[in-house]
Amino acid sequence: MSGFSKIDTLNFLSKLTISKIWNIIKLYSSYQLTKLLKKPIQWGLPMTVSIEPTTACNLRCPECPSGLRAFSRPTGNLKKDFFTKTIEELHQHLVYLIFYFQGEPYINPDFLEMVKLANQKGIYTITSTNAHFLNDANARKTIESGLNRLIISVDGTTQEVYEQYRKEGKLENVLQGAKNIVKWKKELKSKTPHIIFQFLVVKPNEHQIPELYQLAKEIGVDEVKLKTAQIYDYESGNPLIPTIDKYSRYRKISDGKYTIKNELLNHCWKLWHACVITWDGLVVPCCFDKDATHQLGDLKKQTFRDLWKGNSYVDFRKMILKGRDQIDICKNCTEGCKVWAEQD
Repeated sequence: MSGFSKIDTLNFLSKLTISKIWNIIKLYSSYQLTKLLKKPIQWGLPMTVSIEPTTACNLRCPECPSGLRAFSRPTGNLKKDFFTKTIEELHQHLVYLIFYFQGEPYINPDFLEMVKLANQKGIYTITSTNAHFLNDANARKTIESGLNRLIISVDGTTQEVYEQYRKEGKLENVLQGAKNIVKWKKELKSKTPHIIFQFLVVKPNEHQIPELYQLAKEIGVDEVKLKTAQIYDYESGNPLIPTIDKYSRYRKISDGKYTIKNELLNHCWKLWHACVITWDGLVVPCCFDKDATHQLGDLKKQTFRDLWKGNSYVDFRKMILKGRDQIDICKNCTEGCKVWAEQD
């Protein structure tokens, strides 16, 4: 149940055009040249963008700014007119669009209308949800929107375990939401969305991994992904750090403290092919900048093309090349927002 399905792969490939493929070639070539010459060279425009439908969330997860209600930036919903304007500028080179940064996307009342618009522009669309709003009506609208990939957070197979991380959440609602999606996908004879059960592996739930695969099979979802957890306070240990080493981003060192496993290489593909747009139009480097502290531009005041090639982006790319360990959002990074620990 791991990896891309044939249907999903073909659906993704169908979104490619000659201009998008050429843009990808330019992006990758400039990134490789940057690593070789040790100076930022940027050709092309981003092939993927994460856009934030909302910062609001109904849950209170302990390692999430939305859940902790701990943002230093304003809270709000992405406006449909701003999204329309932005996607009009970006769609010709975008391969896929992630409707997620912080918050629960379905809280935004215009969310599925924006998904439909992106789908009409030939962009592969993805979202991640806690599934508490996937009632029967929203499940049908999700299928009708043309959403290509739906990631559902299922971080436990029993309520007792699930609520240890997904605080104030109800597993029963999550599973019913998934069943609603599967039902309407069949009734409307739709090949989309590709449905994923995402399991954030932490110490309280790691023993339930086999049960998750069985649950996914029973409900009829397409794929299971096991995600390693980002922990903010990890140095002195944390009750969320898994005991199964392959599912942990951290390792214990000789003095009893913990450190990040990965080596921080002084380059980052994210800075060349992707970016994040907040609900109010700010552009930030990646999904680790949850509070938008590294603002590289404002789409309310400038075009994306000017912003992407502008001084702020150039300077940040230079900083990456000098040392990722000197940038706060990079210190707890594993080179990608979704670090998967797959299990067949």
